[in-house]
Amino acid sequence: MNTLGAALGESYSVSPLRAAFMKWQCRVRQLAMRDNHGRPDDAIMPALYLPDEAEPMGHIITLLNKSPGYSVTPELLHMARKTNDPAQRREQAMQYFSATYYQKAAEFSDILTATFPPGSPGAASIRSAETVRLRFEAFAQVFDLKCRVWKLAPHNPLHQATMAHNQLFNPALAPDTEVLGFEPDWDASTSVPEYR
Repeated sequence: MNTLGAALGESYSVSPLRAAFMKWQCRVRQLAMRDNHGRPDDAIMPALYLPDEAEPMGHIITLLNKSPGYSVTPELLHMARKTNDPAQRREQAMQYFSATYYQKAAEFSDILTATFPPGSPGAASIRSAETVRLRFEAFAQVFDLKCRVWKLAPHNPLHQATMAHNQLFNPALAPDTEVLGFEPDWDASTSVPEYR
């Protein structure tokens, strides 16, 4: 397994499972923006399992970020600065994300991210586990991903993209919010139906 997308140089696996997951995630996220007012659902909120645990720790809201070479972080930050009205900001974000943002799966990093409150005990447990399982189950599709966990530093492009995205929907997001990255091991992950 590479290390955090080969330090975000992101040499991608040619795994059919990876390709299927990325296309599915782009589609379900676009649908969530268009049909569900951006509210996350089971396709975006996987159950998180710590190693050797039969029951999930809970569900987390994951983000799918553009790879650094396709980053739109400056555009997201500009959108957030244009207005102080949270409703206007959210509406602009919904229009942006429901248009063409998710149309090219190849532009996205397969390292999912999630935010946690500063000092979160849950985030500490996840970090100390080092590897977790994320189980996505929606629309007659299951992806069970074994992931390495990373705490992303503020200078990391995926940290910056995650914060820029989330500030559009939550203007009160704490500046020291913790961002974790979940890097799938495609060879140790599974799906139903199966992609191999």
